[in-house]
Amino acid sequence: MKKKILYTMLVTMFTSFLIPFFATNVQAAETDSFYDKIQKDGQLIVGLSADYAPYEFHATVDGQDTIVGFDISIAQKIADDLGVKLKIEELGFDALLGALKTGKIDLIISGMSPTPERLKEVDFSDPYMTVQQKVIVRKTDKDKFTSVADFNNVKVGAQKQSTQEELAKTELTGSDVTSLQKVPDIIVNLKNKKIDAAIIEGPVADAYLQKNTDLTYADVSFENGTKQTAIAMPKNSPVLKEKVNASIKEIKKKKLLPGYKKEANALMFDDQNFFQEYGSYYVKGAGYTIFLAIIGVLFGALLGGILALMKLSKNKLFKFIAAVYIEYVRGTPLLVQIFLVYFGTTVIGLDLSKMTAGCIALALNSGAYVAEIVRAGIQSVNKGQSEAARSLGMNQSQAMRFIILPQAIKTILPALGNEFVTVIKESSVVSVIGVSELMFQAGNVQGASFKPFLPYVLVSLIYFVLTFTLSKLLGVAERRMSTND
Repeated sequence: MKKKILYTMLVTMFTSFLIPFFATNVQAAETDSFYDKIQKDGQLIVGLSADYAPYEFHATVDGQDTIVGFDISIAQKIADDLGVKLKIEELGFDALLGALKTGKIDLIISGMSPTPERLKEVDFSDPYMTVQQKVIVRKTDKDKFTSVADFNNVKVGAQKQSTQEELAKTELTGSDVTSLQKVPDIIVNLKNKKIDAAIIEGPVADAYLQKNTDLTYADVSFENGTKQTAIAMPKNSPVLKEKVNASIKEIKKKKLLPGYKKEANALMFDDQNFFQEYGSYYVKGAGYTIFLAIIGVLFGALLGGILALMKLSKNKLFKFIAAVYIEYVRGTPLLVQIFLVYFGTTVIGLDLSKMTAGCIALALNSGAYVAEIVRAGIQSVNKGQSEAARSLGMNQSQAMRFIILPQAIKTILPALGNEFVTVIKESSVVSVIGVSELMFQAGNVQGASFKPFLPYVLVSLIYFVLTFTLSKLLGVAERRMSTND
């Protein structure tokens, strides 16, 4: 009897210990931090590259610039099913995975296919579409390419970090692969004979062939050319994955995708005048470009002034810090600095917007160059001026403030104006993280209008007007300063 009671007590204790353990694990499987964040914020942030019609592209809807496409319809369906608002975060295609891994976005819905390399970094949903990869060539070259063996030493274009790029490298034997960020750029290169073939996804290729009658399909098929398109999400997000898969299952069951595609196709080929349709894009882009340049030069001038004084000081620590910063920034590409600010700040807990990150990166970059401009301006003032000020009883800071800097400004201002012109042009680099400046808007127009060349001609003219006008104003200022002399 005692043994039976003791056995019962042991079983009860063991069961009491295990029940919470299993209950905890069951509960853990029913939730994840990524899903909880979406529910807490009340919004689903979807990352995409909106130059990939009919998946996602820009169109003017009710007079407003809007990102549309059947991927947007899928994203809206998922957001509705989750009971949250949809927020679209537009980035370059090669920046999407970085944005997902650093928590800038919750999902990638941008015609992306699961690959072994991508699966190491992120998870994917069930596929929502199966597509064929196609080879596009100029009509005059169609007979040259009849199999994958005909591409030896042939220049082939593909989108960077895409399934098409992988196919070009693995199946088009001996081809010379040119990887570009945007599909419209690939079409431009093909039409202008910079490349001789391009690998593009079926639905996208159909759209471009409809607008470019001088291009056609090559009679080439890939062994692994059938790819499934799915939705990328963070690793270890079981609940989010389950919810997304449920939405995809319903889309397939109710056959919603053909309707989504029909809506996208209707928006792709609008008969409005080009300038009526896309004029607002350029106005918006020019505004952002000027804003970026002003912020970059203004805060760059403040930072540069401080760095210049630090470099000229007698304090060895200040001189060392200023010298290291200036040499590092001047010795690294602005593109790298933009990525470091946008993605790197997430590591230290800062969630910067695209515009904020772009402004900070430009200001930090400009500061290094302005520092050298200010330093050179100060050193151009005759040393006798400083000695005269000291002989009058001024200390070093007073001499710098009242005697040296007022004279140095006449040397600094023209060079600072040239830095403004430079920043206007360099601001185009921030388009890679989705800031809607001129180059970014040109890419949007390119993807939406299927006109690969005209959008960039217009952008070049706008840049010229901005820089030429500013150069003339600087010339007027310099002449007035000379007159005062």
